Amino acid sequence: QAQLKESGGGSVPAGGSLRLSCSTSAYIYAANSIGWFRQAPGKEREGVACFNSYDERTYYSDSVKGRFTISRDSAKITVYLQMNDLKPEDSAMYYCAADSCRPIMTGDKSLVAGQGTQVTVSS
Repeated sequence: QAQLKESGGGSVPAGGSLRLSCSTSAYIYAANSIGWFRQAPGKEREGVACFNSYDERTYYSDSVKGRFTISRDSAKITVYLQMNDLKPEDSAMYYCAADSCRPIMTGDKSLVAGQGTQVTVSS
């Protein structure tokens, strides 16, 4: 059974918005920070955003700062990634991962993630 499940991806024109969702178990949600990384074909993993569960700080990569917002809903045990003003370079498979924020933001290859959700932004 998947421990992390992403949803909400799709195809949008440049300037559009999407909201990704990451659902998980109560245990994983409580014990970890949860964040998002992405990977485009032929490129390295890139940490996008992370919600630190201990101090509730949020972290963003420079490439998405000001456009993306990570949030969580503890009642739904879900973490969201609101993506606004999308650009073609945001096109990638987006994954959520549960760990501490440092490995998530550095795109650590050892991260356990869900199946991913595809985001495609057309110019």
